[in-house]
Amino acid sequence: MDAQRIAVDALVALTDCDRDAAVAFIRRFYLAGIKDPKRLTFKGLQAMRA
Repeated sequence: MDAQRIAVDALVALTDCDRDAAVAFIRRFYLAGIKDPKRLTFKGLQAMRA
C-alpha cells in the first residue's frame, strides 16, 4: 500500500491531476502486479498523458 501512496502523491504533484483519477490508475497497475513505486509512477504518467 505504501507503493501506491507514493506513486499517487508523485503523480498528483507532477501533473496536478485529480487525486481520484490518479488513485484509479495506480490501483489498476498495482493489482496487475506492479509493486515498485517508481514503475507505478512512470506507468501513471504514461496513462495520464494519453
